[in-house]
Amino acid sequence: MEDHEIIELYFSRDESAIRYTDHKYGNYCFTVAWNILFDREDSQECVNDTWRKTWDLIPPERPMFLKFFLAKITRGFAMNLLRTRTRDKRGGSQYEAALEELENVLSGGNDPEKEFEAKELAQEINRFLSKLAERDRNVFVRRYFYMESGAQIAEKYRLSETNVNVILNRTRKKLKEHLRKEGWL
Repeated sequence: MEDHEIIELYFSRDESAIRYTDHKYGNYCFTVAWNILFDREDSQECVNDTWRKTWDLIPPERPMFLKFFLAKITRGFAMNLLRTRTRDKRGGSQYEAALEELENVLSGGNDPEKEFEAKELAQEINRFLSKLAERDRNVFVRRYFYMESGAQIAEKYRLSETNVNVILNRTRKKLKEHLRKEGWL
């Protein structure tokens, strides 16, 4: 079933929309959660929460890209669950490692907690990413949105892990320079 047909099922409040969404995107959403949590039960819980949240959001929202709409919701649930799980203990998760890598790029006096500024910053990062070569953009997004490890990315793109790390390091430096030129840092 096509995405626009699934979305129409949500708009008509047809509960089969959830079944079709799960059939088409269940494994994808599970992988998004898994790459953050590395726990089967918690990942499945995030997927189930995603279906409930999607039901609540559509309508009125009409996502342009259902796959990415679902990924964003799943990622949010997974990150919230990870924060809850690791509040008292800091572990070596991909989430923590990815945030540490970006810390130097994004620190610069702005308050990222403010919703408006965060949206503006996200738009600026998207503008930056749109100018990158496709492979470099995909490597960056897989690391910092999907929280995949360097080894996972290397395997997907048939690169060495060292090469992936070099791409990420160069891209972070370019991003930092871009944000500096645009007045974010």
